[in-house]
Amino acid sequence: MMSIRQIVKQTILTGYLTIEAENRLRQLLQTTKYGWEDISAFMNLQQAAMAGLVKQQSRELLVVKT
Repeated sequence: MMSIRQIVKQTILTGYLTIEAENRLRQLLQTTKYGWEDISAFMNLQQAAMAGLVKQQSRELLVVKT
C-alpha cells in the first residue's frame, strides 16, 4: 500500500495526478493516521497544483464535459 508521501512524490515527478491517485489520497487522508511528513507532502502537492506544475485528470475531464 502506498503512503501519502509516496503518492505525492510520484505525482510531482510525473506532473500528473490521476483520478485513482486522487481517490487514494482522499481515502488515506480520511481513514489513516498520518504524521507531519505526510501533511507536508500533501501541502506541497496542493502548491504544485496551484502553480500549474501538476495537472489533475479530474479537472481535465470537467473541461471536456463542458
